[in-house]
Amino acid sequence: MIEQDVSSVVSSGAGDGKAGVAYLLTGGTLVDGSGAAGYAGDLLLQGERIVAVGADVVAARAALPAGTAVTEIDCRGKVIAPGFIDVHTHDDTVVLNRPEMLPKLSQGVTSVIVGNCGISLSPYVVAEAPPPLNLLGKDSYIFGTMQAYADHLADVVPGVNVGVLIGHTTLRFGAMDTLERTASEAEIAQMEATLDAALSEGALGMSSGLFYEPAFAATSDEVLALARVVGRHRGVYTSHLRSEMAAIIEAIHEAGDTAFEGGVPLVISHHKCAGPANWGRTLTTLPLIEELAKRQEIGMDVYPYVAGSTVLREDLVDGVIDVLVTWSTPHPDTAGRLLSDISEEWGVTQQEVCRRLQPGGACYFQMHDDDVDRVIQHPLTMIGSDGLPHDSRPHPRLWGTFPRVLGHYARDRGMFTLEAAIHKMTGLSAKRFRIAERGLLQPGFFADITVFDPLTIRDNATFEDPIQLSTGIAAVFVNGAPAYVGEGGPSLGEPVRAGRLLRRVASTAV
Repeated sequence: MIEQDVSSVVSSGAGDGKAGVAYLLTGGTLVDGSGAAGYAGDLLLQGERIVAVGADVVAARAALPAGTAVTEIDCRGKVIAPGFIDVHTHDDTVVLNRPEMLPKLSQGVTSVIVGNCGISLSPYVVAEAPPPLNLLGKDSYIFGTMQAYADHLADVVPGVNVGVLIGHTTLRFGAMDTLERTASEAEIAQMEATLDAALSEGALGMSSGLFYEPAFAATSDEVLALARVVGRHRGVYTSHLRSEMAAIIEAIHEAGDTAFEGGVPLVISHHKCAGPANWGRTLTTLPLIEELAKRQEIGMDVYPYVAGSTVLREDLVDGVIDVLVTWSTPHPDTAGRLLSDISEEWGVTQQEVCRRLQPGGACYFQMHDDDVDRVIQHPLTMIGSDGLPHDSRPHPRLWGTFPRVLGHYARDRGMFTLEAAIHKMTGLSAKRFRIAERGLLQPGFFADITVFDPLTIRDNATFEDPIQLSTGIAAVFVNGAPAYVGEGGPSLGEPVRAGRLLRRVASTAV
């Protein structure tokens, strides 16, 4: 807990949330993000900060400066929670060219972590993004430094806060003439220097995507050298494992050893056991991760669906699982169709269809419900959407992930408590990524707040109709500014974009 006098919190309100304006959220159930039981109470926001919670609200309101306008919001029947943190996104570009960020704000998400899977928009300059960097959109890469990206983000002012990971694959593209080999000592040194500068300029850590072809040839030693740089900055290392199929056990050991030797916390990205031959192996992978957690700081993220989504790749097309096309440059009309149906229509194999559609993307129905259930329930697991906002027909996780966890998994199936679900998307996420003063309803913390109806919240996005607003989100505040109001929500005027770059905590204490 931050020990802070009420008067000092009141006087510190500045920034996008106007210091002379306060919001009093009354009559709701406060779920503070720690995992503790919710309780009835009020919440007072002023400026960009939370001023008081629960029993302290009356005194804090009385201490507000004279002339402070207080807007009261009736939250009866609603939950008042910290704003949700989407720890796994590919929103690097969309926060700049579509800064309203409706797909995320409409789910109650107030912060996104970009640069996952080894793919980040900076630091790299190129006229045309090569795969898999094109998952971030087809725009040119124009940010040669993390600082350049941060400056542009500040000029745009996105609707959500943005934490940045630096992609290992992006570093490889920037330092190497060909990616079909491991990096030389000189090239690794160049990547280390670039990463060191990016971490000094505000990046939270580094991600790797050894699953993707441009990183196939990278050895564990290459990644370890970079992980050590992250460790010196007290950042975090996230890994899209080298394999999520037959070699998943070896891949988990590789990621765990790299992080341990590098002295850096590890997050295993979108943990899954992919492909029918792998179904059920979470009974082995989760105990292994628990064992690793005894020696090192480790976590996972997950999206609540049995289908993943990435670029079209022939090695992922096995003729058994369904593959749903999300975009194709040569055949854009195939978006939303199954590869098997196109195969029958064209009279060629699914692998040949895949080749003809490239470059393109697809949803791969490669997981089993039981495995998803085990991962999402695990106490080390956070929630991340892994949505691809530039797909013409995106996976429904882009619009539905967080309400789906709260509605389908917590309320309807009773797989965990509401408080546990919120912890997985707030307090645990801020702790794991070492994000300062967010993720909890705590005096002095930034006023990122989501208000929702626990009885009606649900995802409406489907694979057939993926671009759909969720139901039940009443209001969202970002840094004390009203950023989104759902159907039937309070009258708060036009939404305000108030997002900013997320910063790491100043010490190792998390």
